[in-house]
Amino acid sequence: MYSDETLTCVDCGNTFPFTASEQEFFAAKGFTNKPSRCSDCRATRKANRGQSGGGGGGGGASRREMFTATCSQCGGVAEVPFQPRGDRPVYCRNCFTPKPSFR
Repeated sequence: MYSDETLTCVDCGNTFPFTASEQEFFAAKGFTNKPSRCSDCRATRKANRGQSGGGGGGGGASRREMFTATCSQCGGVAEVPFQPRGDRPVYCRNCFTPKPSFR
C-alpha cells in the first residue's frame, strides 16, 4: 500500500526518505501532511524551540499575558491567562478546584 518516497527539506534543501513504514506510522497517528523537514533539521528546530522561550509549553523566559476579573464565587480579584468574555464563570486561585474528568 505504501511505498518509499524522497522528499525535500524546506530548511536545508536536502532530500530525505519518507519510508513506507513512516507513512504507515503517520497514517496510524492520523497525520495528513507529509514531513517537510529532514530529521536533522527537525532536531535542530526542536532544540531551538526550547531555548527561544516561544512556542509550546515549557519554561520560557517570557511571561504569559494575564487578565483580571471578578471571581464568580467569592467576588475577589481573579487573575486568569485568558480574556474573560462574561458568558462563563471565572474563579480566583483559591476558589478554583479542578473537577475530576471521567474519560
